[in-house]
Amino acid sequence: MAIYHFVYFVLKRRKTMAGCALMAGVMLLYLLVHRNAASGYDGPAEQTPYFVKSYKCINNTCIFRKVPSTEKENNGLDGSIDVCRLTCGRYGSLWPKPTVDTTIGKSVIEFGIDNVKFDTSKMADQLSREYMSEASQVFISSLKTLCIPNCVSNAITSIISITTSNPFDYIKLTTNESYSLKINTEGNSLFINIEAKTVYGARNGLETLRQLVATYGSSLSEKKLVMASDVQISDRPMYAYRGFMLDTARHYFPMSTIKRHIDAMAHSKLNVFHWHATDSHSFPLDLPSAPLMSKYGAYSPDEKYSFQEIKDLLRYALVRGVRIIIEIDSPAHAGNGWQWGKEFGFGDMAVCVDKGPWRKYCVQPPCGQLNPINTNTYKWLGKIYKDLIKLLPKGEAFHMGGDEVALNCWNTTTEITDWMKYNNLSLDEEGYLNLWSQFHTNSLTEYDKEVGDDNSDIIVWSSGLTEPEIIEKYLDKKRFTVEAWEGSNIPVELVKLGYKVIIALKDVYYLDHGFWYPTNYHTWKQIYDNRIPKVDNPNLLLGAETCMWSEYVDDNAVDSKVWPRAAALAERLWSNPTTNAQSAEYRFLQHRERLVSLGLKADTVTPEWCYFHEGMCTL
Repeated sequence: MAIYHFVYFVLKRRKTMAGCALMAGVMLLYLLVHRNAASGYDGPAEQTPYFVKSYKCINNTCIFRKVPSTEKENNGLDGSIDVCRLTCGRYGSLWPKPTVDTTIGKSVIEFGIDNVKFDTSKMADQLSREYMSEASQVFISSLKTLCIPNCVSNAITSIISITTSNPFDYIKLTTNESYSLKINTEGNSLFINIEAKTVYGARNGLETLRQLVATYGSSLSEKKLVMASDVQISDRPMYAYRGFMLDTARHYFPMSTIKRHIDAMAHSKLNVFHWHATDSHSFPLDLPSAPLMSKYGAYSPDEKYSFQEIKDLLRYALVRGVRIIIEIDSPAHAGNGWQWGKEFGFGDMAVCVDKGPWRKYCVQPPCGQLNPINTNTYKWLGKIYKDLIKLLPKGEAFHMGGDEVALNCWNTTTEITDWMKYNNLSLDEEGYLNLWSQFHTNSLTEYDKEVGDDNSDIIVWSSGLTEPEIIEKYLDKKRFTVEAWEGSNIPVELVKLGYKVIIALKDVYYLDHGFWYPTNYHTWKQIYDNRIPKVDNPNLLLGAETCMWSEYVDDNAVDSKVWPRAAALAERLWSNPTTNAQSAEYRFLQHRERLVSLGLKADTVTPEWCYFHEGMCTL
């Protein structure tokens, strides 16, 4: 009755349009208050549900959909695309895909990191067990990155039994990297068996096991670890040399960055880190027998790699199944670091250092080339070799560079032209090719003297000396391996002649291309789809590598320029698939996410929507 009297009062006092409107508003308010009071309801009429992600493997594809839920997130198994991709499709989310036999069942089982146990009693020797102890710590650490900030503990016991038959040795071209992996469950135990010839095969098996693990849940509800529980894999690589090269001379990279890239290599089953350590720009190696090299050649006292740091890096890489091949580029690409010779009584060990205009004397500033007629040049090369040989495993390959010699540098250096005339060498291209060849012969003599034998593999870049028409005149095929970086048919021709070859074609594998004019950017798909050429003797085609030259990259962007593109070559070299990149795309996207979880700032290669909607963005 109160509302009636109030309305009557309003209408009586102001019989206007405004009064009518006020009356209508008051009546509406009264009805709403009356209804809510009668029902006891004080909020919206109905709670709107959340819509959360859900995934289901249908026809070997993880199909995405949104389902209504009273929770903000789907914390069940079906809420994780990582879990779906573990067992969806023949190869799940493995990268690179195995080569012999792969069976991955559809079931997964929860487990906890704290209950993972290793049985290495069946490994070949004590050194193998010690190696696997370190490799297993790397494995556990990588699992922990999935559990940030925490994973739920689990009573399931996971027993990883590792068997090897060959005694421990350093990894080399002839190392057997094959393995077999079996996973099955019995009661409250998860049994994982890895069998291999060598510790490096066993490490590869452990890496595959890492890729058969995922999490579900969220950081709010705590994550849960799961493993594919019905697996049988037999696997081996197709190529022995699966590499990545980093140039640390044009830009210095901290040792932590180099280790991060080695981590990514290990998780991608790349096994050779080619360290382009020196160039005309800088000499950052601080070596005890040649300390003036870094004193004069490093960008700063803080931008050096100490002898101990190099030693530690070799060990770090080995535990991750990666060889390190060090390159001291010569006779070209050598300047800063060598310019002290005359001051200390050794003459000009390098010529054309910082000479200009640079286009006349080299292919890139700053110029610099070693002096091939100064015997002290070889003496100090020998000291560099001596220190590095102390660090490297016995018989490890060594990269001597050897490309882009600017003949006009030598041809405009009076000391060299006078010497050539005195020794009846012509001042034409053939004469300088002979001088260039003699430099390699003298350098190799120094190297062999320091190593104590003539069994080391020596790698050089393809160059004017390695043209198929003339190479046999200048380089011994028993000693020199050629890394071919230009000429798509050059590898085939060199193998025909009996030379060992590594492929690093600039038009496919140079990761700096596309960041400077007029080069073109090569996507991961172009790298993946580039087939390794067929040759007369496949044993001579060792493999390939991607190269990150560092004119246009420093520590701020190197991760994203290398990864995940370098991983595309990892599958090409491990599996040499007959299929193309499109069929591998979602395994590749999953591997990119894996690299990010391990701390790399790997570049994205697809919109986020496409990542979650498998198959809907492929052309």
